[in-house]
Amino acid sequence: MTTATTTTTTTREPQRVGALARLDAILTDRGIDPTAPLPEPPAEPVTALELADARIPVRYRNALAEHPHVTAWVEEITRTGRPGPGGAPGIAHGPSLLIAGPTGTGKTHQAYGAVRSLLAAGVRLLWEATTAADLYASLRPRQGHDPERALWALGRCPLLILDDLGAAKTSEWTEELTYRLINRRYNDMLPTLVTTNLRIADLREAVGDRVASRLAEMTTRVILSGDDRRRCPTC
Repeated sequence: MTTATTTTTTTREPQRVGALARLDAILTDRGIDPTAPLPEPPAEPVTALELADARIPVRYRNALAEHPHVTAWVEEITRTGRPGPGGAPGIAHGPSLLIAGPTGTGKTHQAYGAVRSLLAAGVRLLWEATTAADLYASLRPRQGHDPERALWALGRCPLLILDDLGAAKTSEWTEELTYRLINRRYNDMLPTLVTTNLRIADLREAVGDRVASRLAEMTTRVILSGDDRRRCPTC
């Protein structure tokens, strides 16, 4: 039995080696290097929501749009978007939201939640976000920086989050910048998510009549109430 087993093994091994050699020859004839390492499996595609989460502040990366006016806005923007490659909707002209309420009631949470909800719905979305204070700081003249180009980019982006409007110290200069930004988006009917801690009556004094008038027409008001969640996380 030992002899038979040895004979069989000895017979099959040359056959196997010969088959591998023929396979190598076929691959070489087709321009394929049989000794090259196998390619890595393709990486899972990165979704638009995953890309956006890299830009969204860590605190809001799991934000959800829960307020009925905000979810209704998301549905309208999704429904009326222009079809793009593959039929996916993209941001078109549309309404804006003014999310107002006391400090800590979840205004910024709702704004980022709206962006995440649009992306989760498959909307192709180019967006920017800034606080009013950061906006004014970024537009102050300095060497090597073109504030006009920066303002133009924010005025023309398909979707803008303008957070904490009215919270920064105001002046004729800040009022003029705010007007130019809001007026461009008002004229082009570009969706804008504006949040403010101010009461609606106080917002006019903070940003001026021209801005307040345009916000009144271009936005749906979302009024949040309740305790400051930062001071009372379980509220």
